[in-house]
Amino acid sequence: MKTQKMKHIPLVIILIVNGFITAAQSLPKKISETEFTIGKSINIQSKILDETRKLNIYLPSSYSPDSSKNYPVIYLLDGSKDEDFIHIAGIVQFGSFPWINIIPESIVVGIGNVDRKRDFTYPSKNELDQKEFPTSGKSENFISFLEKELQPFIEAKFKTDSSKTIIGQSLGGLFATQILFEKPELFDNYIIVSPSLWWDDEKLLDEQAKVNHLNKSIYIAVGKEGEVMERTAKELFHKLNQQKTEHTELFFEFLEDKSHGDALHIAVYHAFEKIFKPLEE
Repeated sequence: MKTQKMKHIPLVIILIVNGFITAAQSLPKKISETEFTIGKSINIQSKILDETRKLNIYLPSSYSPDSSKNYPVIYLLDGSKDEDFIHIAGIVQFGSFPWINIIPESIVVGIGNVDRKRDFTYPSKNELDQKEFPTSGKSENFISFLEKELQPFIEAKFKTDSSKTIIGQSLGGLFATQILFEKPELFDNYIIVSPSLWWDDEKLLDEQAKVNHLNKSIYIAVGKEGEVMERTAKELFHKLNQQKTEHTELFFEFLEDKSHGDALHIAVYHAFEKIFKPLEE
């Protein structure tokens, strides 16, 4: 019996080899191959931060240095290629298709991280914060970098209009909220998702926002992320809602089927629908 089985082995091998040969013969001939990219990466030297920072840039398909058209700019925190740059740039491209039309064609500037715990936090008096985030507390430097170096660089190198949006999640949401409260003129639109407002025993929520007299669109979202995250995001909305005037558009969304890990994508899509579509109609 064993000898009979052994006799069939060469036949099986032949059939397998013939199968591979047949499959290879049926493949189409490759004519050419090129790299596929969705943008460019630029390294800049920051004097304020005393370090090199990487920017990932998405440009609309219609973008041309020779064109007279200028574009809004979306500044994305956590904008490294292995963070949120690729999927957010994809939303921007998709949303600007003429048959979708929820956002104008826009430039996306993804700001790559070096130390987000350092850059996105102001000094905390909470001992646990200090212990778990030993490099924290330098957000003022990062705000200065955005205002005095990054925005001027982008405006000098690319065809931009006056519209500027910032997107931040988690510690990035905390940072975007700090800018909104302290230097709201830096951006026209604020997309704040799952902000880490627990930082420093929620002290940022005690600050007075300076948005009353400015034209702003603010979108706040949080997923199913626990009592503290959900409560503080809602408190931020209510605080701003009490202070806003006719110059401010304010939106809040509770994404009950999303978590801290997957809230950003759908939140940004919804934010674009709410913030930009009324301007396009």
